Amino acid sequence: MAKARTVLAAFKPNAASLGYALFLAVNATVVWGGVFPFLPYSIQSSETMLWFFIVEATVFAAAFLASIFGAYAFPRHTKRFLVPLASLPYALGWVCLIAASYAHGISSQLVVTSGALLGVGSAGFYMLWQRLFAAKRPGRGTHDLVLGTVYASVIYFGLHAIPEAVTALLVPLVFLPLFGLAIILSSRRVDVNQPMFEDVPKEHPQVYRRVVSDVWRSAVSLGGFGLCTGVMRAVAITDPAIGATVNIVSMMASFVVAAALLVLWQHRSIALNIPLAYRRSFPVVLAAFLFMPVVPGEYVIWLAAILYALHGAAILLMMIQCAQISRDRGINPVFIYGLFGGIMYALHDLGFIMGSVASVAADPALSSPAMIALASVCALSMLALVGTTPRRNVESMTDGNSIELLHQPSMPDDRSVELAEKAVALDEEQERTAALEAKPDEDGALAAQARQDAPYYVDRLSKQVELMRIDYGLSAREAEVAELLARGETVARIAETLYVSENTVRTHSKRIYAKLDVHKKQQLRDLVESYDPGALS
Repeated sequence: MAKARTVLAAFKPNAASLGYALFLAVNATVVWGGVFPFLPYSIQSSETMLWFFIVEATVFAAAFLASIFGAYAFPRHTKRFLVPLASLPYALGWVCLIAASYAHGISSQLVVTSGALLGVGSAGFYMLWQRLFAAKRPGRGTHDLVLGTVYASVIYFGLHAIPEAVTALLVPLVFLPLFGLAIILSSRRVDVNQPMFEDVPKEHPQVYRRVVSDVWRSAVSLGGFGLCTGVMRAVAITDPAIGATVNIVSMMASFVVAAALLVLWQHRSIALNIPLAYRRSFPVVLAAFLFMPVVPGEYVIWLAAILYALHGAAILLMMIQCAQISRDRGINPVFIYGLFGGIMYALHDLGFIMGSVASVAADPALSSPAMIALASVCALSMLALVGTTPRRNVESMTDGNSIELLHQPSMPDDRSVELAEKAVALDEEQERTAALEAKPDEDGALAAQARQDAPYYVDRLSKQVELMRIDYGLSAREAEVAELLARGETVARIAETLYVSENTVRTHSKRIYAKLDVHKKQQLRDLVESYDPGALS
């Protein structure tokens, strides 16, 4: 009974999760399966939809890529949640779509213009949501993100109960102000003084180079699903009925995936390595495309729906992973999300172009599905070769390629957080005023490297820290920092070892002290020593 209440409590929404759900539901009606379900089919000719999606997808991907430069060159601007900057083009995009239903003479031009506006607005809102969820406490931010994905499907199907003409008008007049307001209200509780927002990339570019080197394979792996979706979008725009079916089935699948993830998370911790997951799913996706030329037409609809559902899951995982990287490395959330999103959506555009060209330029000896399948298999094979080449630390939990959801993460109260902040400040003061500078502990660096490379324990202390991590629900990165603290490493030394800023180390130290309910470094050492390393033998 208690477990049932816990699961039900996990589905209790708040302003952030409901606002994100409404945004996703509305977005699915205009930039998802290749169709506008609440607008007349008369404005949805194949040629018009082709140009709409080319413009929308190109602008969307370009906005993510541009945000990488913006976050690196002008990091201070990411502290502010500029909702109006995303709302204006998004609203104008919907106005153009609605106007296209009445202005038949220029409907094509209005639809294509809306593609550019919606591309900018959608990217802007995704950036705002990512920044919001990344800035929350790890467990809370991820929970709101997953829960929002669950309720998005519910809201999407609820929209079908409203007359179509009314639904289209409600988006810019009611729905947009509502999810914009949800961001504004939720962002008021965000601490913009966290290292990820205070970070100035130009002061330590080596940290950013290391992050890009570590995680680009994950971005390419997730982009593989984007490429599949782009190919299927090219197929869907040839027939609005296909797009409508794809929307419905894929939203149902997204609900099942997100809800299952939420329920599972209530019972156990979850760890997922992205490149490894892509490598394992690659043969199945490849086989699915190879069946396209030989299976009846209904197969294409279901394949498109399933791939769109996988794409939705990939977007969810991408946002979780980017938020985790921002917290673990203390880097700008807009930078890392722009990197992942830019790669994923650029590959989506590539898939859309491939599918469109293959449909038009099919050889007389080959059917259009055969050409699409052939092009998709070639592209996916190249991604698998480039993006999932085995690495020494491919299954590490701290290299940025893995997602970690801790079961019932410890959420310390405000008093514990306050004491932890004072404890970290006192530790640093003692380090600065020490009469003799401690000799650098080479074992500390070796231990940190070993934790990244494999589940190998360097010595007794490594085993003790692992047992403490399990008992107190520390993340993999927090366990790394705790081990180095227990070895007597200074903040500067830990930052150098882990390729992060000193502010990021301080933030991790505060979270560790709060979770462990200790108030100085000696208490941390005593707690570590209380564990019997033989339990891991």
